[in-house]
Amino acid sequence: MRTIVIRPIQKKDNIQIAAVIRQILIDMNVPKVGTAYADPQLDCMFETYSKPRTIYYVIETQDLIIGGAGIGQLENEAVTICELQKMYFLPEARGLGLGHQMIQKCLQSARDFSYQKCYLETMPYMEATQQLYKKVGFEYICAPMGNTGHDSCPVWMLKDL
Repeated sequence: MRTIVIRPIQKKDNIQIAAVIRQILIDMNVPKVGTAYADPQLDCMFETYSKPRTIYYVIETQDLIIGGAGIGQLENEAVTICELQKMYFLPEARGLGLGHQMIQKCLQSARDFSYQKCYLETMPYMEATQQLYKKVGFEYICAPMGNTGHDSCPVWMLKDL
């Protein structure tokens, strides 16, 4: 049986997590513009999430990164609002309860960072993911918040922490 670990990102993970996220987005036919695919920080995730009140976790098994998710302040919003960012899992990481574990870990970090609300954006056809978000208390909202640059993501959700 393989060991699966959820841990904070390390510098050595940058290339692998960027490749994982891009592959998942390609596999799901997500637009390359207006989504995480085009984010400049995708190639320097360790550095991006080394700033205050941010964290990114990766899922590792047998020295391979198979997913990740993070928390960071929602740009152009109150300092009390964070965003669940770049939560993507390869197929081998799905269906194992890792999504729920990852969200709980991220939301606990958000609370530890004194955020009061958590925002996220997703795609309409990512229905299983939306069900998971609803299960942990996210609710749909009618308009985007902040300035994520993800204008191709038309589903917005928010949770009180």
